[in-house]
Amino acid sequence: MILSKAEKNKEYIIEHIDLDIKIKRRLQMLGLTHGTKISVLNKKKAGPMIIKVRGTRFAIGKGFLDGIYVED
Repeated sequence: MILSKAEKNKEYIIEHIDLDIKIKRRLQMLGLTHGTKISVLNKKKAGPMIIKVRGTRFAIGKGFLDGIYVED
């Protein structure tokens, strides 16, 4: 499932990231790697999704959410 389909207040595990290599490496440096648990804190129809990764909150734009695959 892609991250944009994730529900608020649920935890997911990152399966893989299918984005441009520069963006993928940047997200990996921020801690978004295969097997990492993430929590969706806030989700709106328009605007970024707020997630929590390893104790840190991140805002990820809509354009990147469809390239991040997660599992329940």
